[in-house]
Amino acid sequence: MLAKRHPAMVDSIAGAVTVKSLDLYYVVASDAQIPLKGEHGFGLYFHDCRFLGGYRMALSGLAPIVLASSAQKGYAALFELTNPDLHFEQGPPIPKDELGIRWERILDARQTCVREVMTIQNFGHQAHGFPLTLHFRAGFEDIFDVRGLVQQDLGRRERAAWREGRLHFVYHGADRLRRTATIAFSPMPDAKYETTAEFRIDVPAGETQTIAVTIELNEYSEEAEANHLNQQPTVALDNLAGNLQAGSEEWLDRHTKFDSDSLLLNDIMERSLRDLAMLRSDLGNREYFAAGVPWFVALFGRDSLIVAHEMLAFQPEIAAQTLRLLASYQGHRTDRWREEQPGKILHELRVGELARAGNVPHARFYGTVDATPLFLLLLGRYAAWTGDLELFRELQEPVERALGWIAKAGDDHGEGYLKYRNTSESGLINQGWKDSADAIVRTDGSIAKPPIALVEAQGYVFAAKRAVADLYERIGERDRAKELRGEAERLQTRFNHDFWCEDLGAFVLALEARGRQVAVVSSNPGHALWTGIADKDKGRRTARRLMQDDMFSGWGVRTLSTAERRYNPVGYHLGTVWPHDNALLAAGCRRYGEDDAALRIFTAIAEAAMHFRHHRLPEAMAGFPRKDFQVPVHYPVACHPQAWAAGAVPFMVTTCLGLEPDAFAGKLRIVRPRLPDFVNRIALRGLRVGEAGADLEFRRTADGAEVNVQKTSGQLSVEVGR
Repeated sequence: MLAKRHPAMVDSIAGAVTVKSLDLYYVVASDAQIPLKGEHGFGLYFHDCRFLGGYRMALSGLAPIVLASSAQKGYAALFELTNPDLHFEQGPPIPKDELGIRWERILDARQTCVREVMTIQNFGHQAHGFPLTLHFRAGFEDIFDVRGLVQQDLGRRERAAWREGRLHFVYHGADRLRRTATIAFSPMPDAKYETTAEFRIDVPAGETQTIAVTIELNEYSEEAEANHLNQQPTVALDNLAGNLQAGSEEWLDRHTKFDSDSLLLNDIMERSLRDLAMLRSDLGNREYFAAGVPWFVALFGRDSLIVAHEMLAFQPEIAAQTLRLLASYQGHRTDRWREEQPGKILHELRVGELARAGNVPHARFYGTVDATPLFLLLLGRYAAWTGDLELFRELQEPVERALGWIAKAGDDHGEGYLKYRNTSESGLINQGWKDSADAIVRTDGSIAKPPIALVEAQGYVFAAKRAVADLYERIGERDRAKELRGEAERLQTRFNHDFWCEDLGAFVLALEARGRQVAVVSSNPGHALWTGIADKDKGRRTARRLMQDDMFSGWGVRTLSTAERRYNPVGYHLGTVWPHDNALLAAGCRRYGEDDAALRIFTAIAEAAMHFRHHRLPEAMAGFPRKDFQVPVHYPVACHPQAWAAGAVPFMVTTCLGLEPDAFAGKLRIVRPRLPDFVNRIALRGLRVGEAGADLEFRRTADGAEVNVQKTSGQLSVEVGR
């Protein structure tokens, strides 16, 4: 049973170095190694399978010492290592730090392999000789097994074998796929044991010696012939690195260009955009953003939709591909095990052994309540940025099916609320973005009883119906537009009555069974503010409540108040700080005129990023107060990079600059532009609205920011207002 979405029940990966290219990704410890034993998340992964789960280098039996590591490019990792004191039965010892070991790893997704080069340099004054061993372990574990959610060993592993100087691992899966990992070396090892390659390193003073390793992964039907490693290892990675760099730069070149006078903000933005380039994945020749490394490298309805929304001002095209892709997997039947229903948008799509063999429902799993309204909302916001009505016409049938599902989902008493109740023993108990089993809690700490209507889900429905109504208006179907607007207005009226709690001075987390309020203070109402469903006074009061000390940690707003019974600073959804959650809340604050709160959140998240490797925002941070710890505390198994965390700062830039597009009218409105305290100038070049574009510069003033429209292209008017 998969009753929770904790990312993993394994040891911390907070210090992991991660690289990814399409569906191939590598997660290694900060010392460049993958432990051979223990429950951990490190490894080499492809298609929801950890092919390689152990990889250890040793110098005369001892681990090297790591000096530095980097994975800034996303597709490559570089480690600088040195030796500990090495002693031998015969011959002189090698003093510590006398050897330099440069270990380069590059992912080649086209060949589904990793190409590695280890360059050993002797910095000493005499020649050195020593054994270098590489130990491997290939378990072919399914991602659900690695995460500790399912303990099933379905397939059969062959005994590892050496053939023609290569190490072969083979696994016969229960899904009738044969998975292989083949490791080749140049030069050939001097000695070979079970799963260990040993090299005799003899390097003169001041000279270098090189070892190249290629790890190729394959999966093919049991009936197909194996085709192991046609290409030999190469000691020159320059051409491959150059091609990968060019591809990455070409994708980034299609974005709106960002610059500011803040080195910190420039670094965070560059890191965010490069992480999103890294998280791109492909399914059916359509690109989408995979949710996060290492646990969620897959299509996730909610995650992929939200990050596509965050990126509309910078890269709108991927939103259209994501919408088409999710429409192609829209539910068509009732399947309780998969929680599929007609019109429902997919939650998660997995391609690993357990999913393909039917042991978990995730080959197509629909256990989410909010992906469907978010699908509609993204379609509307995408149209506002691009002026593209053709996509709406193309997806009109999926749109109507989605609206039909919303009308029926969980609403057995006619209140008009979108609710969920888990129907699958293999599914998720909670089905909003806080989907761990203990996320939706009452004031006494007990678990809320379904059916549950989440505060933010109602906001998504409200905004989705208004956005789709505008599209129907534009294609001349005014009656349908009027009907949807009327439904949204009635939902708004009920919502502001039923979800408001005067004692809290804020909207509640949810309504549970029999319409009872789950009256805890949480971050969820921030999403509702983003959608505009709240009455003005209630919206402003909620924003102010969420900025009080029990919610605002100093690094951002917590998921749950410290005053609540179930608060836990390292509870996945019970007190942690999530960048994307804060970005949506900041947008909500701006909508209700609480600009200072939005800027305070922006500054806190940016200052938190300063303390993470490469300024990369993780999926979540622990909720400890900033006054107690002067650095943000790592959440031990958070994904990094993670898509909607990477999109958080670009979205906050869009929000705080007040960008409101109307591509159909050839207009960009800039409403109450503001800059956070650590920035005095922001420039956007090539910002696209429909077929037109603009170069804009924002400069801080005493009461906000002035806007300089440096250039426009096409038919675009820019209006600045308050």
